[in-house]
Amino acid sequence: MLQNIRDNSRGWIAKIIIGLIVMLMAFTGFEAIVTGTSNRNNAAEVNGDTITLNELNTAVEMQRRQLLQQLGRDFDASLLDDKLLREASLKGLIERKLLLQAAGDADFAFSQAALDQVILQTPEFQVDGRFDAARFDQVIRQMGYSRLQFRQMLEEEMLIGQLRAGLGASSFVTEQDARAFANLERQTRDFASVTIKADPAAVELADSDVQAYYDEHASEFMSPEQVVLEYVELHKDSFFDQIEVSDDDLQPLYESEIANLAEQRQAAHILIEGDDAAARTKIEEIKARVDAGEDFAALAKEFSEDPGSAADGGDLGYAGPGVYDPAFEEALYALQTGQVSEPVRSDFGWHLIKLLGVQAPEVPSFDSLKDKLARDFKAQQVEQRFVEATKQLEDAAFEASDLAQPAQELGLELKVSEAFGREGGATGITANRQVLQAAFSPEVLEDGTNSSTIELDPSTVVVVRAKEHRKPEQLPLEQVAESIRAHLLQELASAAAKAEGEKLLAAARAGESEGANWQVQEAATRSQDGVEPKVLQALFRMSKPTTAGEPSYAGVTLNNGDYVVLRLDGVNAPDEALTSEELAMYRNFLASRAGQQDFAALRKQLEAKADIERF
Repeated sequence: MLQNIRDNSRGWIAKIIIGLIVMLMAFTGFEAIVTGTSNRNNAAEVNGDTITLNELNTAVEMQRRQLLQQLGRDFDASLLDDKLLREASLKGLIERKLLLQAAGDADFAFSQAALDQVILQTPEFQVDGRFDAARFDQVIRQMGYSRLQFRQMLEEEMLIGQLRAGLGASSFVTEQDARAFANLERQTRDFASVTIKADPAAVELADSDVQAYYDEHASEFMSPEQVVLEYVELHKDSFFDQIEVSDDDLQPLYESEIANLAEQRQAAHILIEGDDAAARTKIEEIKARVDAGEDFAALAKEFSEDPGSAADGGDLGYAGPGVYDPAFEEALYALQTGQVSEPVRSDFGWHLIKLLGVQAPEVPSFDSLKDKLARDFKAQQVEQRFVEATKQLEDAAFEASDLAQPAQELGLELKVSEAFGREGGATGITANRQVLQAAFSPEVLEDGTNSSTIELDPSTVVVVRAKEHRKPEQLPLEQVAESIRAHLLQELASAAAKAEGEKLLAAARAGESEGANWQVQEAATRSQDGVEPKVLQALFRMSKPTTAGEPSYAGVTLNNGDYVVLRLDGVNAPDEALTSEELAMYRNFLASRAGQQDFAALRKQLEAKADIERF
C-alpha cells in the first residue's frame, strides 16, 4: 500500500495537485502574516473601523482611576482584575463605536463652533464666571486628556446624546395606555390579615439539640485567625521643618509664575457656516453693513449661525491664547478694542470678529507671592527628600531581620498594632487593605520577613512585620451555646408560626375561619404606611376576589419569622379623575421609559448585526 502511494505521488497529476496546495498555503500564509502585522496595534475592528490598543489602554486606565475614586483611597488597587477591566473597557469601546456609526448613518452632526460654546460655557472650566484656559487645561489633564482628545471625546458624546435623545423624543404613549397605567398605580385594596407571631419562648429546646447542632457545624465555631504587627511609619510632613528657604531660592519660581500670565481677550463673532462662494458673499455683505455703522450685536443675533453665541450678540466671553481656531485667534490678537476684522476663514466657516475688551494680566509682586512660593519650594524639596527616605527605608527593611534597625537608622518609632483578622481592623493602619494583604501574605506571615514599603496615602508609607500569629482554634461549646440556642429557637418558632398560619390559610379558603382575629384595612395603597413591604408586595400580587364576592387568600413569612395570612376583600379603582397635568406626567414617564428601552434595544440590534473582530 505504501509503495503504491509512493509510486503514484510521482505522477504529473499528483504534482499538479501538490503544486496547487503549496500555492494555496503560500497565499494563505502570506495573508496571515500581513493581517497579523496590520492588526498588532489594534484591539478590535467594528464594521471596518478599528479600535487601537492605545484607545483600549487609555479606557482601561480611566476606568481604573474612576473605580479607585469611587472605592476610596484605602482600597487596594492590586485587587482589581486587569483582565476583567480590559474586557469591560473593550466592550464599552465597541458599543461606543457602534453608536457613533449609527449616529453617522442617521446624519447627526455637531459643529465645531457649537462645541466651542459648550466648552466656553461649562462651569467647571470657568473662574469667576468666565472661561479660563488654565483651568480648562488643569481639569482635562486630571481626566487624562489632551485638548484634541477632549474635543474629540466631547464631540462623540454629543453625537451619541443626539442619537439617544432622538430615540427618546420619538417614543410615545397613547392616552389610553397612560390612563391604564395610572389606574393600576393608584389602585387601592381592601384586605384583612392575621399575624401569627414567632415566639421563641414557646419553643422547647433540649441541650442535646444544641450539642447536635454544634457537632454538625463545628467548622463554623472557630476563633478568627489574627495577627499582631510591628510597624514603622514615614511621614512626608516631618520633613517640612528641615527645609530652609532664601529669597534667592524663590526668585526663579517667581519668574516662572509671572511668565505664565497672559492677557484675556473678550471676542464677539458672526459665523456663516460653509466654505463656498455663497458663504463668503454673505459674510462680506454683513461686513459692509458693519462698516456702514450698523450694530454688530444686532447683526450677530440676526445672521450668526453659531447657536451658542448668536443670542448674546456673538459674545464669546474672555479667553486666553490657545482656545480658538488658529486663524480665528490670529485675527483676534491683531485687533484693537472695538475694531472688527475682515472676513476670516476657519474650519467652521467664515467669521467677522470684534474685540470687545482686553484684560491685561495683573502681575503680583514678589512679596505678595513669597509665602506661596516658599510653600511650593518646600513642597518640592520635601517631596524629593521623602522619595529618598522611602527608598532608604525600603533598602534597610529588606536587609534587616527585624524593624528595630531600620527604625533606628531613620529615627522612626517602632509601633505595635492591635490584633486583627483577615477582615481588617476598624480604624488606623489595620483598616488599610494593602496592609491587610501584606500582613497575611506568606512572606510576612509564614517566612517572618519585613514587608516592602506600603503607601497608606500620598504622604505616608509604612513597613510591617508579623509580631504574633494567632491561628484559628475550635471554640468550646460553652462559649457559643447561647448563640446556637437563640438561633435554633428562632428557627423553630418561625417554623411553628408558618405551620399554624398554613392551617389557618387552609381553613380560610374552606370558609372555616370565622373565629380568626382578622385585622381589617381599607383602601391600602402600594406604599401604605404602617404595613410591612413584604405584605404589600404579596397583597398586590393576589388575584381579585371572584365575581361572586368570594375573597382570595395568601400567606407570607416576614423577616422576623412571623407568618401573615392575607384576605383580599376588594380592589378599588381610583375615585378621582386624572387632571391634565397628572396625565401628562404619566405619559412623559412612560414615554421616557419606552425611550430608554428603545435605546437599549438599538444597542443590542447594532451589536447583533455588526461585524466585530477582537484581536
